[in-house]
Amino acid sequence: MPRFTLLGPVQLVAGDAPLTGLAPRHRAVLAYLLLNAGRVISIERLIEAMWGHDRPDTARSQIHASITAIRKALRGAGAEGLLETRAGGYVARPEPGQVDAHDFTELVAAGELREALALWRGEALEDVHAHYVTAVRDLWNDRRLSAYERLVEGELAAGRHGDLLDELAAQVAANPLRERLNGHLVLALHRAGRQADALAAARAYRTALAEEQGLDPGHAFTELERAVLADDPALRPAAPTPDAAAPAPAASGPPRRSTYLPYDIPDFSGRTAELERLVAERSAVVTIDGMAGIGKTTLAVHVAHRLAEHYPDGRLFIDLQAHTAGREPLDAAAALETLLRQLGVPADRIPVTLAERGALWRAELAGRRVLAVLDNALDAEHVRPLLPGHSDTLVLITSRRRLVDLDGAHALSVEALGEEDGVELFERIVGERAVREPGAVREVLRLCGHLPLAIRLSAARLQHRPRWSVSYLAERLHDHRRLLNGVSAAFALSYDQLDEAERRMFRLLGLVPGRDIDPCGAAALAGITEEEAEDLLESLLDAHMLLQREPGRYTFHDLLREHARSIAEDDGAVLRLLTYYLHRARAAIDRLYPHSVAQREGIPRPATPVAPVRDAAEALAWLDAERSNIIATAVHGPEVCLGMLALAMRPYLDRQAHHDDALTLHTLTLRRGRKLGQREVEERALADLAWTYWRLGEYERAEEHAHQALDACERPGERARALLTLGNVALRRRQDAQAERHLGQALDLTRIGADTWGEAHVLGILALALDRAGRPEEARRHLDLALALHRKVGDPAGEALILDQLGLVLRRQGDLAGARARHERAAALHRGLGSAGDEASALNGLAEAAADPARAVEEHTAALALAGAARHRPEQARAHDGLARAHLALGDEERAREHGRLALRLYEELGVPEAGEVRSFLEESLRERCLAVSSRAL
Repeated sequence: MPRFTLLGPVQLVAGDAPLTGLAPRHRAVLAYLLLNAGRVISIERLIEAMWGHDRPDTARSQIHASITAIRKALRGAGAEGLLETRAGGYVARPEPGQVDAHDFTELVAAGELREALALWRGEALEDVHAHYVTAVRDLWNDRRLSAYERLVEGELAAGRHGDLLDELAAQVAANPLRERLNGHLVLALHRAGRQADALAAARAYRTALAEEQGLDPGHAFTELERAVLADDPALRPAAPTPDAAAPAPAASGPPRRSTYLPYDIPDFSGRTAELERLVAERSAVVTIDGMAGIGKTTLAVHVAHRLAEHYPDGRLFIDLQAHTAGREPLDAAAALETLLRQLGVPADRIPVTLAERGALWRAELAGRRVLAVLDNALDAEHVRPLLPGHSDTLVLITSRRRLVDLDGAHALSVEALGEEDGVELFERIVGERAVREPGAVREVLRLCGHLPLAIRLSAARLQHRPRWSVSYLAERLHDHRRLLNGVSAAFALSYDQLDEAERRMFRLLGLVPGRDIDPCGAAALAGITEEEAEDLLESLLDAHMLLQREPGRYTFHDLLREHARSIAEDDGAVLRLLTYYLHRARAAIDRLYPHSVAQREGIPRPATPVAPVRDAAEALAWLDAERSNIIATAVHGPEVCLGMLALAMRPYLDRQAHHDDALTLHTLTLRRGRKLGQREVEERALADLAWTYWRLGEYERAEEHAHQALDACERPGERARALLTLGNVALRRRQDAQAERHLGQALDLTRIGADTWGEAHVLGILALALDRAGRPEEARRHLDLALALHRKVGDPAGEALILDQLGLVLRRQGDLAGARARHERAAALHRGLGSAGDEASALNGLAEAAADPARAVEEHTAALALAGAARHRPEQARAHDGLARAHLALGDEERAREHGRLALRLYEELGVPEAGEVRSFLEESLRERCLAVSSRAL
């Protein structure tokens, strides 16, 4: 294994010979990285270390050249993995025993002082020159002298003063102002029976100190001088022990059961799964991460108290202050000083540098069972120097950021409290009032986003206001600002730890009206590339500023969303997002409904290409994922391009039975179209609303909007759609002549406009009117033509509708087998397209053509479930009607009446003639039941 020497000339030694080829500048860079081993060093920091403020123009290129040369040398020595490139710079990771400076620190910490001093072969960094070298060299030379002073102290205590005199005199001559060293020389001379020389050495030190620094010696030296002058017997040496080694330093381990853990709150609640995992954890290092206010510290402290008896040699705690208001994060050196003091290490034994303190920390932990909680860490680099070596120590680390690059650590991410755990916490704090109002308690938890910090603040507020009820508190919390007042400081600290790009993305995400976002949407929002957006989203996720409920999609905790919104400023971001949704939706719908691409030709192509949609499955998946976000952005976003968005979205919203969203979008489009004077948008919105109300079974509203559309529309396509809606309404009301008239006019308009898809659709509905009017052959011709046209334009959904209508006609003609074949094919097509409402229609038709009432029950039941999910009231009513009749045929009169009453209620709401038929059915079945009861009585 190659070794690196810093305590003398800086060298890379392989075998017994130093490797040549590294220039002095390269060795200076290597030495700096090794002195800061385990820490990521940026190029800027390397430049400052090499040149300070007097940097040359070629500084950056010289650093890169040095890194290249170092890597080449490391490869030649078989140590290519020692130097790693990180996002923030470079990090050296030598193995134990590879760097003499690190070995020196470890040996000093272990009390093996002679071995430690034997590693020195001159001054530290003897043959390199850089801005940082002088200060570092002085620091390490001071460490060497401190180690030598400790060694001399042990030798003096062992009575070996005579052996030290020459060496001590030389060291004092080289370091005349070092008080402790001068004191050792004075004491050694005195013990050697040379009192006059001892006093002379003391006077020489006094004179040099006064001349050089204008100071007097310290109290300890003055007392030593007085004792020498008085020949104090206390200065006499102990009996010599020539065979004894220099004594090891006094044990500095902690007193048994020394505890620095904070108070374990008595109302700790829930977290059962997390507790079980942490208590059973066998890793030496466990990280607990989560967003601000999630309860990381509370959990860590509670676990530490639970495990305390297993760690008798110490239970330590330190707040690293990464997210403490008004405080800078505690650096690793200061943290190690605190931890070493908690271990009982005397202050004068704690070294100055980070590396030495880390070495002493690991040496002190060796062979002990200690539990340490490192709370509030900034990142992995912040805590890496604090990790133990090989020992039975358990370290619990809490952080708001996922410490994903902390090798060997086991991670636990803490989520918001579950409802039952939240209720338990609230009740423990509030008491009886919470038990009396369980519904209000759950509302408070919802408003708090199940965040423990917010729950505690709200419960404490209630606890100190005895006249408040939980319901009153819930009412007040509906204003999120009241909650944010309590938790925004914690959120702000997390926000401040982000870099500028992350902060900008966080703010912009606060403007997003939807519930979540993917990297493509975030890229559009911020005006950056998808790769950049994904990196930022992942960084915010690691910092627990975002949540991820499903892969590739990012969202906020409710309170963090409010915080982001409170600091956000819109620079056109929401318009960029809405524009992205428009063009991506258009691409998806073109892929999903290629037969209607011509209807969307009025939508301009995007200035920046959007990601392509590979196939219909991807298109449907994207639309399903983004639908609610698109509607929310339309509602709360800018008033532009809504008409184009409604045009793009309408086939998807209709075919997938998202009728409520369709009403929201088309109503908003109508209002804004009128406001902005966009007549074409207004016409299309009226026709879209008429059709949507028809689909929902709200026939009066459908008629109203269809007539408004006819009054407003001049274009044949929109007039045809309005007439088609009127024809459908008339057909449902069995106003057959009126239906035929409207549908005939619509058919003419589709042909004038060369709208093949529209023509096929109208032909199918017109065929139903013709069949009911007693013209089945004409109806069949219309249906055959419609089927051919739908297949010509490549519309499987239209084909399925015609097959379903053909099944109805065949059933009326008595061809049950033919009818069922068409309905089965229609149901399969609709199922493949995800059109639940239309599949329900096909299943109802299938049941109506069933000769077996048991099969009819099965198929109507399936239709009812689909129609309910799609909120398709006409098909719900039709399913209940069919179930009533099928159950009666099976002899189940009770179920028949139950479904009959449900069908009647729906038909009456729809205002269609079927209501009278079902009413008669119910009256007839009741009359038959009464007759049956009477006959049994007789």
